[in-house]
Amino acid sequence: MKKSKRWRVAQYFEAQWWRNYLKNKDVDSYLTWKKKYWAGVLQQIETNVKPAEGMKILDAGCGPAGIFIALQPHEVTAIDPLLAQYAQDLTHFNPAMYPYVEFETIALENFERNGIFDLVFCLNAINHVSDLKTAFLQLYNSTKKGGKLIVSIDAHNYRLFKQLFRLQPADILHPHQYDLKEYGEMLTNLGCTIVQTVLLKREFLFNHYLLVARKD
Repeated sequence: MKKSKRWRVAQYFEAQWWRNYLKNKDVDSYLTWKKKYWAGVLQQIETNVKPAEGMKILDAGCGPAGIFIALQPHEVTAIDPLLAQYAQDLTHFNPAMYPYVEFETIALENFERNGIFDLVFCLNAINHVSDLKTAFLQLYNSTKKGGKLIVSIDAHNYRLFKQLFRLQPADILHPHQYDLKEYGEMLTNLGCTIVQTVLLKREFLFNHYLLVARKD
């Protein structure tokens, strides 16, 4: 995978962001809150996404407290290029707490397990990858035919700001700048059908959406 300078800078600041964000947060209280948050996300998409016994689930770009923390007792694989650093730097991330999860420190673009997973989550992560086209392709390839791919995105609301952010890295944590329509087309062009779009958070420059897609 070719790692752009902008991606390497974004990864550095991503790790720094987590250290600053978590440094004054009690571990148990934070993880309890985060698990409740993920349970709420799952509730919003439960008509289309229902983790069930025997399913294999991928949490791509999981970070130190991804949706994997709310998926016990399912068989989960969780990947992130910064996992080793999180384990070293953050008391909030202890892989031993999640015996049902297989963790792997790897970039999404380099992860290859074709057709393995019934559910593929990529939450708060796709904006952070180095090679967006390859990352979406790996998510698609990892999903079983008929399986569900669930992606959250920060989507631009205004074309002008989208173009400005592409020219100047004002949003340093996110190397990629697209709108909702463009992200949707990245999935449908691969052969997915978007079955649900959820507005998670409305803001001025960006809205935060959850896209649920079926691999046809």
